Amino acid sequence: MEITDNRIDAGKAFDWGRTSEEYAKYRDIYPKEFYQKIIDRGLCINGQKVLDLGTGTGVLPRNLYRYGAKWTGTDISPEQIEQAKRLSQAEKMKIDYLAVSTENIDFPKESFDIITACQCFWYFDHERVMPKLAELLKPDGILLILYMAWLPFEDAIAGKSEELVLKYSPNWSGAGETRHPIRIPDVAYDFFEMAEHEEYDLKVPFTKESWHGRMKACRGVGASLSKEELEKWDSEHKKLLDEIAPERFEIQHYASLAVLKKKGKPKL
Repeated sequence: MEITDNRIDAGKAFDWGRTSEEYAKYRDIYPKEFYQKIIDRGLCINGQKVLDLGTGTGVLPRNLYRYGAKWTGTDISPEQIEQAKRLSQAEKMKIDYLAVSTENIDFPKESFDIITACQCFWYFDHERVMPKLAELLKPDGILLILYMAWLPFEDAIAGKSEELVLKYSPNWSGAGETRHPIRIPDVAYDFFEMAEHEEYDLKVPFTKESWHGRMKACRGVGASLSKEELEKWDSEHKKLLDEIAPERFEIQHYASLAVLKKKGKPKL
């Protein structure tokens, strides 16, 4: 499904379905600490019903499945959902998946204890989505927003790879990341209150192949370049890695989370 959003990449169209196979293979990269931060807060565990928005290939529910929560994952891309189903079924995981945009999800009120949004929160129409998410959460429900990004100004391999993405997608708005708390739109505070946030550093291991695949599966490359552009980028990035990267290496990242608690009804 092709998406055009003037807030993202200066309105350049992208389609996650074009890179779903690479996404499934190369973007399941969050380290153990990333998930432990969630579990340590008593979130996404046994006895809880969790809705994962923008689930992609089901990375979050699949990696947290063993902690016992009942998961539902939604994503705007049918191709991503098909990959999520395939990977979950291969591991005999009972996870419900639906191909639907967050703006159009339709579940009964107070269906979930927790709603997660990992690596996708900025895509939403927040004016439409925030009241809907509050309705879907039970009293005292939690909206957990998660993010991880490489740091191009601190990591040479990440920086050079990012420069090559910008050569082909100069308006790619995923470039130039630095550490910061997750940005929460003002409308969210009409329905939620910030319980806590945290930002922390991570080193993520890669091989030349897996880093190349990770970069190819980003919005500025596999999801948006033409076939001809993608072939050129592919060749140039492989050559770049042969010049600057060892066979195995770590990329400097930072991760962040925000725990938003549903506001109670005002007292009369």
